[in-house]
Amino acid sequence: MDATILAGLYQAYIACLNRQDWSELGHHVDEAVEHNGRRLGLSGYRGMLIKDFEDIPDLAFHIELLVCEPPLVAARLAFDCTPKSGFLGLKLDGRRVSFTENVFYTFKAGKIVTVWSVIDKAAIEAQLEL
Repeated sequence: MDATILAGLYQAYIACLNRQDWSELGHHVDEAVEHNGRRLGLSGYRGMLIKDFEDIPDLAFHIELLVCEPPLVAARLAFDCTPKSGFLGLKLDGRRVSFTENVFYTFKAGKIVTVWSVIDKAAIEAQLEL
């Protein structure tokens, strides 16, 4: 698979998330997907995403940076959203926050099999100090 095709697959995955099209998620994510070293499986991964959207109703994934070197994808995702209450152990009280997430994916047979994710919690903390 070349980098252009891989980028297209990743962009389709992000579009699926933003539509919250959970019935389509299995077209992008493998049944045995792992997230940050834990095997969640597709149903666990879907549940994690659904909870994210429940906790953050205006959640939207924006690709800020995308690098593809098959079978790997590296992305910097940007968020500007309003969690209902807490997020990452921080009490937000409905405040709007902006932050980024650095994510690394491994694809196999056109689907995501591993996800390594780090959210910039320090950026959120800095906004709370203002």
